[in-house]
Amino acid sequence: MKVERFSPDLDTEPRHWVRHDQAFAMMLRPGSIEWGSKRSALEKFDYTAGDLALCDRHVGEWVGLMNVSHLQLGISDAALMASSDGAYGEVELRASRKFADPRLSSMVAAVHAEMVAGFPSGRLFLDSVEQAMAVTLVNGHAVRHRPVRLYRGGLGSARLRRIKELVHAKMENDLSLDEMAQSVGLSTAHFARMFRKSTGATPHQFVLRQKLERAKRMLRAPDARVLDVAVACGFKTQQHFAQVFRDVCGVSPTEYRQDFMGSEATCACETCCEDTLRVNV
Repeated sequence: MKVERFSPDLDTEPRHWVRHDQAFAMMLRPGSIEWGSKRSALEKFDYTAGDLALCDRHVGEWVGLMNVSHLQLGISDAALMASSDGAYGEVELRASRKFADPRLSSMVAAVHAEMVAGFPSGRLFLDSVEQAMAVTLVNGHAVRHRPVRLYRGGLGSARLRRIKELVHAKMENDLSLDEMAQSVGLSTAHFARMFRKSTGATPHQFVLRQKLERAKRMLRAPDARVLDVAVACGFKTQQHFAQVFRDVCGVSPTEYRQDFMGSEATCACETCCEDTLRVNV
């Protein structure tokens, strides 16, 4: 998924654009955009923060940005085709100059927050969000709409075991959704749906959970450095690791280790006192 932010400080002259990927944009602040097939016949649209626009592709159009800041995302054909079970070849979506979709807006906002932070969550997070966006776009904006197929059941135990082995083997790397799906011979969309049925979590949530479980085991060693734990568990920075750990576990990595060591010391002390009591008796 391509992610670009446009923040012109001043009004810009209309430019001619031809997009070959499927792109849509979310406005980050109020502003206006002029759209049209001809420069002499542009239509002005006023936007507020959170408004969306779904762009034409393979069709040239004139676009004039009038002091509007927006985030533009390019959704791959592979994600769109997977979300429609490959029924259309190249999936065609209806262009819309201005529309609202709370679900899409929340996903774009999550991508924007990830971009501002320097993409610390890696490819799998963006792949997962792109797949969710593709499903929403195909369901709501496909020119020739066909509902996304629903699958009963979930992944078998052998496939789940293979996924867990892959996650643990490549935890330090930037694992992608496509790589996980290919390991069990499924399309990305089919895999994502089946995986959630089997585990109750998205692939990104599952991988994050596995990373934190490994981190907890490593933090129980008194000489383990938080930075070393973060790197071994696939986090790009110690700060991102600490933030995620606190958000999920309720304490910082250092506090978790201190609490664990304190409970270990308490148990050892109680055992010692019981032994002394038995000897004295």
